[in-house]
Amino acid sequence: MSGEEGGRVFFSNVRRSLEFEDEIRLVSVGVDIGSSTSHLVFSRLLLERLDNRYVVSERVVLHESEVLLTPYEADQAIDAAALRAFVDRQYELARLTPAQIDSGALILTGVAVRRRNARAIADVFAAQAGKFVAVSAGDALEATLAAFGSGAAARSIREDARVMNIDIGGGTTKIAVCEGGEVVELCALDIGARIVAFDANGRLQRIEPAAERLGAEVGLSLTLGATPDPGGIARLVERMADRLFEALQGPPASAETAALLRLEPLPGARRPDIVCFSGGVSEYINGREARSYGDLGPALAQAVLQRVRAWVPRIEPADQGIRATVVGASQYTVQVSGGTIFVEPQAMLPLRNLRVIAPALPLDAEELDVDAIAASVRAALRFMDLYGSQQPVALYYRWQGSATWARLDALCRGLQAGLQTLLVQGLPLVLVSDGDVGGLVGIHAHSELRLRNPVVSIDGIALQAFDSIDIGALLDTSGAVPVVIKSLVFPQTAALGRDEVRRLR
Repeated sequence: MSGEEGGRVFFSNVRRSLEFEDEIRLVSVGVDIGSSTSHLVFSRLLLERLDNRYVVSERVVLHESEVLLTPYEADQAIDAAALRAFVDRQYELARLTPAQIDSGALILTGVAVRRRNARAIADVFAAQAGKFVAVSAGDALEATLAAFGSGAAARSIREDARVMNIDIGGGTTKIAVCEGGEVVELCALDIGARIVAFDANGRLQRIEPAAERLGAEVGLSLTLGATPDPGGIARLVERMADRLFEALQGPPASAETAALLRLEPLPGARRPDIVCFSGGVSEYINGREARSYGDLGPALAQAVLQRVRAWVPRIEPADQGIRATVVGASQYTVQVSGGTIFVEPQAMLPLRNLRVIAPALPLDAEELDVDAIAASVRAALRFMDLYGSQQPVALYYRWQGSATWARLDALCRGLQAGLQTLLVQGLPLVLVSDGDVGGLVGIHAHSELRLRNPVVSIDGIALQAFDSIDIGALLDTSGAVPVVIKSLVFPQTAALGRDEVRRLR
């Protein structure tokens, strides 16, 4: 799931009718473990019925955590014990327990995701953080969440304007262009305040690969433990601002700027009407921070601001700065479907990290062809290299036509035959539909076909191949289940690489 498609949370009803439920109340949490800082936000969400769907009508922040400088061990791995103690403390301060959390997102961002123990950190926190557990490291998702958390998306509606949000963090910068409340363009690159960091004596204690590349461009040699030339650091900051500004304007970009991109470049067809800044560096731009934390933050803020001021008509303060991504993760990821679902046994949930297949099922005819459906499913499994998978997959289909017994029976038999290599291992049958037929399909597979495998059938959700999803446990307050469409990208190399992002889409 790349970020454009990912990070959205949906709910579908189970075991009860939503017809008489006009409101759903949820407690949500966002956890952001970044290359520079880590923090949490707890929120209460009120969702109200709008026709046959539910929309978030009210968001109340229950607790904003302290901002922790992300702890690293001597070998530059993330200090899991220190992070765990920090998160536990924030739950105590919020007067909440993981069991009280209904939904939310845990994300590793920027350079933090490249650490060798990043996946282990994500898995540990995902298992502990409650029912929600969405883990993502996708740049596109981070850019999207920051745009919503900063208020840029809302501003694009309120002012009928093209709004660019520039989220400058410790290791990366994420760029999102918003129109009509939607993110329409995305980009990210390896520019951040902590691509180099200094100890109290001004000696280098952290050097990222991007810093080495940029340092070489300006004739600055970077060595751990050494005290760099102040003039060289000033040249480095100016070059970083140049590269970032070039990325903001879109192609054509120089080869040096292109080498820093983590997503495709911005189209650059039209400059924004308004620019907002979020992320840690925005605290300096917006005048909320003056202290130095042993990095390039203050100098980078001024260099970038100088260039952007001469480029766009307006620069507006964001609703959230350093907390934009985590606020976006906590508050801006919930939608609700009024459809029905089927889960048996309920103890099967939660299910995590399900790869999605999206076969082109022939469902347009009145009489469905069981063999054709099965063949389409098998082809999709082979295409995704999942034909012999030992892990469950989520099969996404677009329902067409009437839901007669005969059509449901043909669909279920075709799906059963196509997924036989997985079902014979006892893996659950996991089905996701865009239409309001999840409950009917699930009941038919379980009761009419007498399928012995666990069955999870949900609806009202749009997916595509290469997505990855989590399906959370039932929410006691609403009889719903959270479904998080996400991107799990844990690169082994220093650069994420746009080819890897495209592969996951």
